[in-house]
Amino acid sequence: MPLFEALRLALQQIRAQKLKSGFSLIGVFIGVTFLIGAWSIVNGMNVYMTDKFAGTLVGVNTFHLRQRPNVNFNVDDSTWRSWRRRPRIRFADADAVTRGLTVPAITAWYSEDRGTVEYKGKRAQGITLEGTTERYFEIMTLKIEQGRPFTSQEAKAGATVVVLGHDLAEKLFVNLSPLGRSVRIHGIPYQVIGIVERQGNLFGMSLDKFVVAPALSPIQREVNPPGVVDAVLVRASSEPEMREAMDQTEAIMRSRRHLRPRQDDNFAMMTSEGVLDFWNKLSRILYAVGPGLVGIALVVGGIVIMNIMLMAVAERTREIGIRKSLGARRRDIMRQFLAEATALATVGATFGILTGIALSVLLQVATPLPASVSPFSIVLGVVVGGGVGIVAGVYPASRAARLDPIAALRQE
Repeated sequence: MPLFEALRLALQQIRAQKLKSGFSLIGVFIGVTFLIGAWSIVNGMNVYMTDKFAGTLVGVNTFHLRQRPNVNFNVDDSTWRSWRRRPRIRFADADAVTRGLTVPAITAWYSEDRGTVEYKGKRAQGITLEGTTERYFEIMTLKIEQGRPFTSQEAKAGATVVVLGHDLAEKLFVNLSPLGRSVRIHGIPYQVIGIVERQGNLFGMSLDKFVVAPALSPIQREVNPPGVVDAVLVRASSEPEMREAMDQTEAIMRSRRHLRPRQDDNFAMMTSEGVLDFWNKLSRILYAVGPGLVGIALVVGGIVIMNIMLMAVAERTREIGIRKSLGARRRDIMRQFLAEATALATVGATFGILTGIALSVLLQVATPLPASVSPFSIVLGVVVGGGVGIVAGVYPASRAARLDPIAALRQE
């Protein structure tokens, strides 16, 4: 029997027994749906964490010199207490690093806290207040949509000027141009000189509700103790130069803090690689555990298909006897039942792929979770579905092929 004819007969049987076929493909449907959905979420998160999360927090070819890592997981209490005892990064440290680097790099000081921004009775609460130097916009690739960033002269003079995030500007200045107007931060007026382009959100949280003012302006009192910064940001033009800048920064800081060769650093240097380290560990676990959960559903689906096919063999014993008496060979019978089992599993896998893609799109639209459907996961879903059908159909097909035609014809 040609393969095409076997597939045609298999599809006819599926159409003829819709309810039984529907129950047969549920296990494969669930397994492949989970495979596509889970793979899409993990794949989307990988892209999201690399392109958005790490880039937003740290920047490209950039590292942050800090008192302690600001992204940390699974840190015990003793480590946390030792980090808190470390000396803070001070203006003098930031200045020494800026002057001491010999590789081509740009630097900025950075501090932040949360606070309230007001304009003529309108109050925006929970706004990120940032005190920085002028190269911050370049390091973090913040593009100015309206106006301009503050200059180095304004930064050194501690001018009371401010650049607003897009969402904050829209909230405070409805149908008004913000440029040249004054907002108040803890009662002190700041002139708005620029608006940053919209950056979107990160896990559902807006990245556009912030103000950036010179680090030496009065905002310093709101974000940190006098003379202290949260971080020194250093950006190089390539990763090798960034690594060299990190080595030089480490040497400068160890010298300033009089650390002996065997003493550990009492400061931290954070890169996007460090930010992604935890996620990489977690994604490896997900990639390892996910196939196990998918496998359970597929095994159940395979067992269901096998039982259904065994029932089909029992119900169609007389048909098999007639076909054998008319000249059908064992391989013809076996091919037909294998085709039916494979078709069942493949149909279930197809519905599973479509549902998995739909769930991924729904997650992306309705939740902050990113999801990206991988073509590889679709191919894998089809292959896995067909493979389950073949494995589950081997025993019923061989049993049907071994039936004695005379005994089969006697079957009522």
